[in-house]
Amino acid sequence: MNAPTPFPNQLPTQTAFHRTELNAILSLYGRFVSAGEWRDYGISHFKDVAVFSIFRHTAEHPMYRIEKRPSMRLKQGQYVVLGMEGQILKRGNDLRRVLRVLERKLIRAVD
Repeated sequence: MNAPTPFPNQLPTQTAFHRTELNAILSLYGRFVSAGEWRDYGISHFKDVAVFSIFRHTAEHPMYRIEKRPSMRLKQGQYVVLGMEGQILKRGNDLRRVLRVLERKLIRAVD
């Protein structure tokens, strides 16, 4: 009988954003905060999805959600930006390209 391995190869118990992913998201977030558009954020980590929620005010529903779903990597893309009503604004495997849908809104807000 084989002895159990001390560190079995298991999938992570939760999905999380990597440091480089958070840097890209927080860079965009900081520009919107300085423009006065966004005021708060929240990060949630679940088994199959990591969510970065963006709020205009703390006590309301998020304006936007940036989600990472690794299970969708080979299908429609693991990153998605969702609007307040849950509509998909942009989806893909390149986070910076997906975030461009929000950058366009910043350009309009500054004009």
